[in-house]
Amino acid sequence: MAAPKSCALWSYCGRGWSQAMWGGQLLGLRSSWPGTPLSARLLSQEKRATETHFGFETVPEEEKGGKVYQVFESVAKKYDVMNDMMSLGIHRVWKDLLLWKMRPLPGTQLLDVAGGTGDIAFRFLNYVQSHHQSKQKRQLRAQQNLSWEEIAKKYQNEEDSLGGSRVMVCDINKEMLKVGKQKALAQGYRAGLAWVLGDAEELPFDDDKFDIYTIAFGIRNVTHIDQALQEAHRVLKPGGQFLCLEFSQVNNPLISRLYDLYSFQVIPVLGEVIAGDWKSYQYLVESIRRFPSQEEFKEMIEDAGFHKVTYESLTSGIVAIHSGFKL
Repeated sequence: MAAPKSCALWSYCGRGWSQAMWGGQLLGLRSSWPGTPLSARLLSQEKRATETHFGFETVPEEEKGGKVYQVFESVAKKYDVMNDMMSLGIHRVWKDLLLWKMRPLPGTQLLDVAGGTGDIAFRFLNYVQSHHQSKQKRQLRAQQNLSWEEIAKKYQNEEDSLGGSRVMVCDINKEMLKVGKQKALAQGYRAGLAWVLGDAEELPFDDDKFDIYTIAFGIRNVTHIDQALQEAHRVLKPGGQFLCLEFSQVNNPLISRLYDLYSFQVIPVLGEVIAGDWKSYQYLVESIRRFPSQEEFKEMIEDAGFHKVTYESLTSGIVAIHSGFKL
């Protein structure tokens, strides 16, 4: 997406949170951008091509961000319903597998980019809370001499049910964040969660800030994928992990033909019937075809400075999970 020149902070009012603060400290929002050395480097880069793709359409680079913004602004309220309809619910399994690959440890600081409606963030919170509670139970079982009163007191004194883990959801689209925040309230997610309006190509965070960076079905929509990858590398701590779940290239010829038929003949119709928006879902299927193959994207991740880069194709390559580490 096109990089805006300013970025607004969205905070979530839950236990321990104020103005997107964790434990009373502002979460590493960059204090002097765009006047930082990074911005200077970006501005001094060789001039990019003036045109790019928006689906199968060729558009000026400066227009793509706005066009993508309009797409997601239009579909935000029906985004989750359409995901279920288009994928027949399989997207839930793909996202569960992303969490399985992540396997966050206690205290993990996660940045979920393009995560507006909260699907990855909520899974992360469920995972870390479940594992923290299991750890508590194991500790209590190891202390058989405790009375019921002592056990109850131990639970009452436990202030952080997430074991210090936190997730920051960053998205460029206000409407997507609005839907995510509404879902969080409805489903009872408060602790350990914050929301920031920001651009994947120019993240409003300090260097070396997060343990894990995730982006699910978002990176193909940015104008400069290489720049978004460089930003992911910048904000990760040394040893941090990059994880990307994205549509990819189908590796079975028969499935590929069926997938194309379904994509171009069915998905836009579903978009029109359910979301009242044919064009946005036509863009969706076209943008998938313009995204690099698994091997090409792997090389792009390596070019951004990541090491031990791997990928796993899911559902015959309809999607792939890419992983890399900042060493």
